[in-house]
Amino acid sequence: MAADAGGFDDPSAEVLAEAAAAFGLLASSARLHLVWALSQGESDVTHLADRVGGALPAVSQHLAKLKLAGLVRSRREGRRQVYYVDDPDIVTVVRVMVGQLTARSRQAPASVRRLYETGG
Repeated sequence: MAADAGGFDDPSAEVLAEAAAAFGLLASSARLHLVWALSQGESDVTHLADRVGGALPAVSQHLAKLKLAGLVRSRREGRRQVYYVDDPDIVTVVRVMVGQLTARSRQAPASVRRLYETGG
């Protein structure tokens, strides 16, 4: 039986597993950077590789994983494959998380930033 937490029933095991898989994919800084870039507008793999500083084959593999998970989509434009985020909720989650962490990093004292950087 799902518990009621603040008016919301607990999600099913299947939903939690899907969410964990999506967050797992976004746990890669390279894939998160790609979703961040695509949240600002569609792009082809060549421009994405230039923007995120990744090798074209690696960026293509990351995009394939994100596409398979349903986090990004693509369409063909002539010879190019154009990628985009089709889910505004994914865009919101990524923008909020990155925005909050960016703001926090600007406010945190240097000693706290060093602690985050060392994984402590």
